[in-house]
Amino acid sequence: MDYILALDQGTTSARALLFDADARVCAQTQQAFAQHFPQPGWVEHDADEIWRTQLACAQQALDAAGVAATQVRAIGLTNQRETTVLWDRRSGQPLAPAIVWQDRRTAARCDALRAAGHADLIRARTGLELDAYFSATKLAWLLDTVPGARAQAEAGALAFGTIDSWLIWQLTGGACHVTDASNAARTMLFDIHRQCWDDDLLALLDIPRAVLPQVVASCGVLGHSTAALFGAPIAIAGVAGDQQAATFGQLCLRPGMAKNTYGTGCFLTVNTGEHAVASANRLLTTVAWQRDGQVDYLLEGSVFMAGAVVQWLRDGLGLIRAADEIEALAAQVPDSGEVVMVPAFAGLGAPYWDAYARGTLMGMTRGTSAAHIARAALEAVALQNVDLLAAMRADGAEVSALRVDGGMTRNALLMQLQADLLGVPVLRPQQTETTALGAALLAGRAVGVWPDDAALAAHWQIERAFEPAASADWREAMRARWHKAVERSRGWADGA
Repeated sequence: MDYILALDQGTTSARALLFDADARVCAQTQQAFAQHFPQPGWVEHDADEIWRTQLACAQQALDAAGVAATQVRAIGLTNQRETTVLWDRRSGQPLAPAIVWQDRRTAARCDALRAAGHADLIRARTGLELDAYFSATKLAWLLDTVPGARAQAEAGALAFGTIDSWLIWQLTGGACHVTDASNAARTMLFDIHRQCWDDDLLALLDIPRAVLPQVVASCGVLGHSTAALFGAPIAIAGVAGDQQAATFGQLCLRPGMAKNTYGTGCFLTVNTGEHAVASANRLLTTVAWQRDGQVDYLLEGSVFMAGAVVQWLRDGLGLIRAADEIEALAAQVPDSGEVVMVPAFAGLGAPYWDAYARGTLMGMTRGTSAAHIARAALEAVALQNVDLLAAMRADGAEVSALRVDGGMTRNALLMQLQADLLGVPVLRPQQTETTALGAALLAGRAVGVWPDDAALAAHWQIERAFEPAASADWREAMRARWHKAVERSRGWADGA
C-alpha cells in the first residue's frame, strides 16, 4: 500500500499524519514546543527544537502505524508562515532564535519604510501590506544585529529560510536549500508576478541574494530525506504554507472556490486562478501554489478574533466553563436581542486595518442575558467574515459557496449563522484535517499516488451543507447594525 507522510509544523506544536492512498489518516502524532517572549512584542522559537519535535513526530507516526519508510511514497510539508531562521551552511546551526510571524520588533523599520514611500512598491511586487508580520524585515534585523552575520551572509556562508526551508535542509542533510512559491510569497522579497526574488526589494533592505533559498514548485519531487532518519530515503514532493495547504486540502482548485479556517482567528482565502487580483480593499494577494508549470493565486483576508472570542467568554467573563458550551448557551434565545459585539480586542483587520479599534458590546438592556451575549459573540465571528467576503466580491472574486474547517466548525449554530449572513452555502467536509491533507495531496499528486485532480477531488466529501435560510431583509438589517457598531468601536485608543 502507498502511504504519504504529512508534516504539519505549526506555531505551537509539530504534528505528523500518515495518510493512505484513500486519503484516510492511519496515524497521527503531536508534540508541543516552547514559545519564548524575551521582550514585549518579541516572539521567538528554538529552531533546533522545532526540528527535533517534527522529526520525533514523523518517526512516531510511522512506528504507530507499523509502516516502513519503503512503503512511504512521499513526504508532504506544511508550515507556519513568515517565521524566519538564519543558519550557518557549514555547521547547520542557527545563528539566533527563530523570529516568529507574530513578532513586532521590526514595526519601527516598517514605519520608516512607509514614511519613505516604499509601501506601494512592496504591494505592487509582492501583493502584501508593508508590515512586520512578513519575513523581510525580520531577516534584515538578524543581519544587522547578530555579530558578524552580514559579512558571513555576503560571503555566502549563511542560509535564510522560513520554516519549510529549515526543515527541508535538515531532512536532506543540508543537500537542499529551497522554499516553495507559496512560502516565498510571504517573505515580502518575492515578486509574485515574475516568480523570482526581487532585486529592488533586496537592495531596499540590504539583503544579500546569497542567503536566499532556491524557489521550487509546491508539487514536485525536490529532494529526498537521508536514509538515517527513517531507515530509507523518502521523496519530499509537496510543500505549502499552512493556509495554502488548507486551501488545497479543501480542493479549492478552481477560480471562485473559497475556504475559511476557523481557529483562534479566521483565514479566508479565495482562488483567483492564474490572475493575481490586486486588492482595492487591503486584502493580501498571494501565491496559492505552483505546480505543473503554472501558478495559481489567492486573495486572503484575516479575522483576528474568532475562537479567541469564545475563549474570552470562558476565561474573561466566566459565562461558560468550556468552549463547546457556547452553542447550547446561544441557542437558548432566538436572536441576540439587538446586542452587538465587536471583538476588536487587538484592533480590526481587513477591510478596516484599524489598530486603534477596541472591543465593544452594545445594545444591552436590563433584559440582556448571558445567552444574548453568547449569541452576539457567534454573530460577531460570522459578521467579520461577511466583511471579508464582501471585500473579495468588491475586488471581483465571486464566491458561490464557502468550504470550512477548523475547530469552530463543529458549532452548527455558528455555521448556520454564517450561511444566513453570507447568503451562500457553507460546506463542512468529512475530513477536517485539511492543512495536513493538503500537504499530503500535493505530495501524492507529484509521485502519482493520485494521477489527476479528479482523483484528488474524490477524497473531498461533504459531511453537512448549511444552506442560507434567512431573508435578504434580515441579512441586510444585521449587516447595517453591525457596521453601525463597528464605526463606534473605531479609533477608540488613538489618544484623541
